[in-house]
Amino acid sequence: MSSLKHLYIQLKQYKESHKPLYLLSMMVFFWTIFDCILSYAVPLILTEHGFSATQMGFILGSSSIAGAAFDFLMCRFVKTVNFRRVFMFMFAISAVFPLILWQAKTIPIYVLAMAVWGIYYDLYNFGLFDFVSCYTEKKDHASSFGVVQIFAYLAEIIAPLVASLLIVEYVDFKTFAGSAIFLFVGFLFLILLMIVTRKKKLVDVKCEDGYCAVKELPNSASQFKLWKKIGGYVFPALFLTFFLYTVDAFFWTIGPIYSEGLGLDGLNGLLLAAYSLPFILAGIFVSKLTNKYGKLKVAYITFLIGSILLSCFALVSAVNPVLTIGLTFFVSMMIAISYPSLNGSYADYISEFPAIEKDVEGLEDFFTNIGYVIGPILSGFLADALGIEKAFSAIGVIGVIFALVFIKSALKKKKLNDR
Repeated sequence: MSSLKHLYIQLKQYKESHKPLYLLSMMVFFWTIFDCILSYAVPLILTEHGFSATQMGFILGSSSIAGAAFDFLMCRFVKTVNFRRVFMFMFAISAVFPLILWQAKTIPIYVLAMAVWGIYYDLYNFGLFDFVSCYTEKKDHASSFGVVQIFAYLAEIIAPLVASLLIVEYVDFKTFAGSAIFLFVGFLFLILLMIVTRKKKLVDVKCEDGYCAVKELPNSASQFKLWKKIGGYVFPALFLTFFLYTVDAFFWTIGPIYSEGLGLDGLNGLLLAAYSLPFILAGIFVSKLTNKYGKLKVAYITFLIGSILLSCFALVSAVNPVLTIGLTFFVSMMIAISYPSLNGSYADYISEFPAIEKDVEGLEDFFTNIGYVIGPILSGFLADALGIEKAFSAIGVIGVIFALVFIKSALKKKKLNDR
């Protein structure tokens, strides 16, 4: 889990070879602000244009479907990944996204915009993995990802606040222009990064397989059989992965709509800022908790606590909507602890059976994508049927039920990881 500790350690051990990493981090910071401003704006745009919350959910969910399809094609047909070309293409596609979104009026055009969104976000992952694997020492890989993620999390905290300042009564040209400024600054840092790394790679490693060597999707019946066998053992963990990303999709799908009704003028973005902040802070506590209680135990218990808190969303909103900002912070803190605890359990399983590393990673990625497809659709449907506040509570109640079921099952089968 990325935390401020990663950044502190890296800065303390700073060397000239770390310069490209920090240029990349600054590029990611400004690009992520651009991306999150539009993430905040898209649900508002769709509702302003008369689409129901259910329609909005289906439209937003299509971005993950497009991203997964693009990921599959990249890994099957692109043999070499170069971060320079990937990031240049990513910025080009990113610049197209707000233009399509600005002119979109019909569902097909919105789906096209979502496809572009899914593709450029996938390109970010391809480029990031290629850069870290080829331009940082192997012993620094984990901390390098942690540093980049810190800058991304900081951007996710800042972006909703910037978006709420740009959006007064409705989404207009100011929102797109403001996001474009951050995109342009991020592009400048990419140019600097390309200049600094133009001579040679900092690490003498073979990167011909690029990102696809790490992330592979199934392409045969035998692959699915293997996934089924592995999934039978780690299914509770995989389901939790799916559910955590479903909840994340809830906050970024109907959260902006709820935020704009808080009546805090330019501070409506505080709700999503409160949701993003714990992802930086929680890493400080994770290792102590998992070392004492075990990774999956911590993952499931924090998931249960977070779900219980989230189930109270409608009740707290009825008392005072502003209090939901504080509730969101504590819900997110539980989720932010559950994420790395869960990932740690995957790492333990891989360490025991290294031959199936790609398959475990593929399954985790598959369930992540399902969460980002189902999450927007389900949140939209529940928002239409129950209202936004009760939609959050409903997913919380569902989470409580599944958490209890899986905790009971895991305890019964003695499959909780106590390491």
